[in-house]
Amino acid sequence: MSLFTPSAAWVTDEHRMFADMAARVYAQDLAPHISTWVKQGQVDRGFWEIAGAQGLMGGAVPEAYGGAGGGVGFDAITVYEQAAVGDCGWGYSIQSIVTHYLLAYGSDEQKQRWLPDLVAGRRVAAIAMTEPGCGSDLQAVSTTATKDGNQYRINGAKTFITNGQSADLIVVVAKTDPSAGARGVSLILVETEDAAGFRRGRNLEKLGMKANDTSELFFDDVKVPLTNLLGQDEGQGFYQLMKQLPWERLVIAIAALGAIDFALSETIAYVQGRRAFGKRVMDFQNTRFKLAEMKTKAEVLRAFVNDCIARAEAGTLDAATASMAKYWGSETQNEVMHECLQLFGGYGFMMEYPIARLYTDARVQMIYGGTNEIMKELIARSLDV
Repeated sequence: MSLFTPSAAWVTDEHRMFADMAARVYAQDLAPHISTWVKQGQVDRGFWEIAGAQGLMGGAVPEAYGGAGGGVGFDAITVYEQAAVGDCGWGYSIQSIVTHYLLAYGSDEQKQRWLPDLVAGRRVAAIAMTEPGCGSDLQAVSTTATKDGNQYRINGAKTFITNGQSADLIVVVAKTDPSAGARGVSLILVETEDAAGFRRGRNLEKLGMKANDTSELFFDDVKVPLTNLLGQDEGQGFYQLMKQLPWERLVIAIAALGAIDFALSETIAYVQGRRAFGKRVMDFQNTRFKLAEMKTKAEVLRAFVNDCIARAEAGTLDAATASMAKYWGSETQNEVMHECLQLFGGYGFMMEYPIARLYTDARVQMIYGGTNEIMKELIARSLDV
């Protein structure tokens, strides 16, 4: 299994060595603990520190801020290799997204203050967009950030926040001018330690992704310095979100590919060993045809994902293309999980087999990061010019 296609122009020897290292770390320090973390509803904080010590989170961060100085391809590898061992519990994808917000819009002081800790795993990040009454329509957020001297007072509630239970640093989407619509949205960083008025709700019980802590967050007159505004001016938040969402959506497609590769390898091993009516399940034509179809879908997705990564490296990944990757990747992931589980038969319905967990984990991929219906609308807008 590999993220790379043979002809991927963006891949270097450094990328290949990084992928080998990431695979080893995941096999040794992540995969053996997946079941435990699923049961406890959260990944141990110690793994964040292991990942930081091994350099898994700093590939795309300049050396001045504690990283290795590479491009987003290194983040893509970290995401893929995690999914390729069957895990979606560790919330690195959000850490990567927040890191890129800071790299793109943070002041040098903000970067010096937060990036080294994010790279090292000393801090865990989250981004608080979704609200109880607002999902994909980010212009409609009701959380407010009101100036009060040299501080903002933040009031509101967020929900479905990945890394919500463990986050030390949260990018909060808030209205600094509630009368200005999209032009009134700003991004403000909140450090959760000793933040008076900040409260975490329960760790939400989900259909899948059970090791990935997901929470409600509450802000009741939470005061943060005006210097925690992301960007030089208020009202830039919606623009910042739109510019960074393509990476978030590509991350979902990359994770989908990794999960597909893992599911296929597990399924092939199972049908080669399982016997029915005196022969291997692998020897039935239906099995072979289904596997052929799924492998083809995986390779088509791999080619598209590699093209998107190359565009992201070049700074040319547009919203429509990223939406296609997210939509197609997540739809393909769900199709493959459905077919793989079917090939496991009754054992596929048992949680002791990873395919059952992979099946439930896949469903939300078509919802978060913008629903696939929203993705289709964004793609269609690019055609209606």
